[in-house]
Amino acid sequence: MVAGEWGKHGDGGGGAADDIVKLIRCRDNERQALLNFKKEIVDDSQFLSSWRSQEEECCKWRGIRCSNRTGHIILLDLHGWYDSAYNWVHLSGKVSASLLELNHLKYLDLSFNSFDSIPVPEFIGSLSKLQHLNLYDNYFLGRIPHQFGNLTNLRFLDLGFKYNLTVENLEWLSDLRFLRHLDLSFIDLQKVDLLKSISRLSFLSSLHLASYNLPGIISPSLHLTNFSSISLSTVDLSSNSFTNSSNYNCDKRLILSFIRSFSELFDAFISLKLLGGSIPDAFGNMMSLESLSLYQCGLEGEIPKSFKNLSRIRSLNLYSNNLTGQLLELFQTLFASNNSLEILDLTENKVSGSLSDFTSFSSLRQLVIGSNKLNGSFPKCFGQSSPLKYLDLSDNELNGSLPDLTSFPLLRYLYLTNNKIQERLPESIGELSNLKTLDLSFNLLTLELSSDWTPRFQLDDIVLANCKLGPRFPEWLRSQSNFSSLDISSAGISDTIPHWFWDLSPRLYNLNISYNKIHGMLPDLSLKFVKLDHIDLSSNRFKGPIPLFPRNMSLLNLSKNMFSGSIISLCTIVTEYLCFLDLSDNLLSGEVPDCWIDANNLEILDLANNNFSLKIPASFRFLDQLTLLNLRNNSLIGELPSSLKNCSSLKVIDMSENKLSGQLPAWIGTDLTHLAVLSFRRNDFHGSIPHSTCLLNRIQVFDLSENKISGNIPRCFNKLHSLIQTECSNMTMSIPISWVYYNRRYYVPSAFVQWKGKMSEYKSILGLLKCIDLSSNKLVGQIPQELASLEGLISLNLSRNNLTGHFIQNISQMKELEILDLSRNILFGAIPIGLGSLNSLSVLDLSSNKFSGKIPRSAQLDTFNASVYAGNDKLCGLPLPLCPEDGSTSFLPPNDHGKAEDTFVTTGFYVSVVLGFAIGFWGFIGPLVLRSSWRLAYFKFLDQIQDWIYVTIAVNTARVQRKFRR
Repeated sequence: MVAGEWGKHGDGGGGAADDIVKLIRCRDNERQALLNFKKEIVDDSQFLSSWRSQEEECCKWRGIRCSNRTGHIILLDLHGWYDSAYNWVHLSGKVSASLLELNHLKYLDLSFNSFDSIPVPEFIGSLSKLQHLNLYDNYFLGRIPHQFGNLTNLRFLDLGFKYNLTVENLEWLSDLRFLRHLDLSFIDLQKVDLLKSISRLSFLSSLHLASYNLPGIISPSLHLTNFSSISLSTVDLSSNSFTNSSNYNCDKRLILSFIRSFSELFDAFISLKLLGGSIPDAFGNMMSLESLSLYQCGLEGEIPKSFKNLSRIRSLNLYSNNLTGQLLELFQTLFASNNSLEILDLTENKVSGSLSDFTSFSSLRQLVIGSNKLNGSFPKCFGQSSPLKYLDLSDNELNGSLPDLTSFPLLRYLYLTNNKIQERLPESIGELSNLKTLDLSFNLLTLELSSDWTPRFQLDDIVLANCKLGPRFPEWLRSQSNFSSLDISSAGISDTIPHWFWDLSPRLYNLNISYNKIHGMLPDLSLKFVKLDHIDLSSNRFKGPIPLFPRNMSLLNLSKNMFSGSIISLCTIVTEYLCFLDLSDNLLSGEVPDCWIDANNLEILDLANNNFSLKIPASFRFLDQLTLLNLRNNSLIGELPSSLKNCSSLKVIDMSENKLSGQLPAWIGTDLTHLAVLSFRRNDFHGSIPHSTCLLNRIQVFDLSENKISGNIPRCFNKLHSLIQTECSNMTMSIPISWVYYNRRYYVPSAFVQWKGKMSEYKSILGLLKCIDLSSNKLVGQIPQELASLEGLISLNLSRNNLTGHFIQNISQMKELEILDLSRNILFGAIPIGLGSLNSLSVLDLSSNKFSGKIPRSAQLDTFNASVYAGNDKLCGLPLPLCPEDGSTSFLPPNDHGKAEDTFVTTGFYVSVVLGFAIGFWGFIGPLVLRSSWRLAYFKFLDQIQDWIYVTIAVNTARVQRKFRR
């Protein structure tokens, strides 16, 4: 979206009309037309609050400008915008045809609004005096009206960002002969000959065709001479995929020829996702080029040497490619532009080398080299004063100390996160009086600043996570009174928060002081930070009751502290704004309040490891966006409320270690079909497992252990699709979230799973776990043979039940199985030979059953001791006593496991001895045989040892002889 000659789009939304001070009386018919227009508009933001029927002078209304001479309305600027709190201020509803009364209108801007599900108003084509029309990004549907061809006075036309718009004919474009700016980005142009139409626009200087659906408009048959009369200075072809086009098989050479065909090209914005290869030399021969954007093109190799010719380049954007080379050589290639280059963006490439002094680029205002492979230390100093305002070197491997940065007196944004910068932060950084954002997070920096250090800057964003600020709370923060974001997590602070901190900045929006040892109690924050939206105080030592917080918060994390008492005070923040609430691992008690009726956007709710009691609140039924519900380890009672079936977005539900009772409801399988983790461990549930649980196609952790569940195991478990698959798409079980938490767009849950005999918490590899735990219940009947089809299952625990029947016969199909526990049941029959083929099996317990026959032999099964098979009196074979048919005379009593002298000396033992000797011998001798330098050094070392032994013996012998002579 580009502002035309009528004025710029400002943050306040009033547009070009706000500066009118002359008293001009508007025309009555035009005033009434505006009021009729307002009637059809939905204005939740009170954008048109100045448009009142009792106010006769409409020329002073917001967004209006009238002619100083005639009083006719000539400008209507109603574009939307984001305010300082990131709220979208916009209009919606219908665009009334009453605007036809404004027949002197020259400027119309309805961009960045939300006119959903209505077509582009055709009547706009009748406003014949329009010179500026901006309908950018406002959700119109349907086709672009051909009536726009009547707007022959247009200089500026922006119809971009219309995913739902189609075009059947663009011949009318050639009638707009005075057009200078044209934006048709993200519009379906497959059915039109666009270039034929624009070739007749001799005044066109700015062309924007960014799109994901713009196939080969540049065909081999295109006559590039048709564009010789156009003097384009700006071309934007970003987000296209011309190469491999199904229609024309376009290639890079043709695209470049198209761009070069314009007589004077100053700016080129190109993102061809299938472009690939190296940067074409042809760009370096465009002497007039002032701006070049080649982001996300899949480019490789180094910047071509022809870029030495770009002496006029002001902006070079190579973001998100695979470019390589040394940074110093890149700077040398661009040295011809040392007086012109203002913006250089190399983010997300593979540029390496150390950071050299770049102050020779005397006009450089923005340098972005984040997410590359820079290493080494900073220059010890920077040469000359620089106008740099934006520096981003984050996500590299820069090390050493941070130098004096006072050569950049205009610096406003400094991003150095996630490097290896160490030592102390120089106090001279406080001289950067224009600095607004300071991000030094995730380095090895120490901020040991003098107690009277008072920086000259007033920061908006302070991000010092993982820097050492403690143990005292940083006193210099007292000088900052206007920040909106503060992150001092993992900063080694062991202190209370001083009272002055809570009165510092009324603009505070994001506060993260997690992972410290901060203690004390919190004051009432509901009136201190009215804009506070994100607060993370987790993993500290706060205590006392939970205070009041601002009403419109979206994220609150108080986990892993010592807060106590009721949480009824939090009902004030349980609104439509709340998305994340984590109170786990505290000392909270009382009932979970029934105040969730307005929390329809809540996605994460974690109340685990407290002492909440009574029943689960019925108002949980309004949490239809909830993806994680963790109530683990409390004292909740009663049955699962049927209202939970409305939480159809749930992916993780953990209610283990409570006192919940009743039967497992069938709606778990029919309504919560997105579940990946279900844990009801250690409760008082009874009844049978509903067959509807077989509908949980995405389940990975299914834990009903330690309840009173009876009946049979459903045979339909073989329909659990995620447990059949042997591959995992992600190691972590990331949950997409609709809000941005410190630039994170995913929440990673954790789950407690009984693994190898003990409870363990899994988070980073939770996505790899696939387990069923039905242990310690009252299940009866046979183990369904269909379980063998769960080829992706890693852990199966059916122990401590009353199961009967045979072993799973096709157990060999479960190749991924690592843990199998069938102990303490009434299973009988032979152990299938296929069990020995499970090479991943590391935990096995078949004890206390009635298995019989010979234990199968395999390299894997031979690693288990006798306790695995204890309590099966009719089993035989290693590691138990040998079977009679094997001819052995060495038997042990059934319950005396593992005491025979020969049970240790197994085949595996001999194999281990041989392998150990071979590896040890050749690990020592091999290098001596292959490397002569090592061999010489070794024998020299032996000679020195021999000499040392000889001398030591001789000296000590002499001492003994002298002693006896005395």
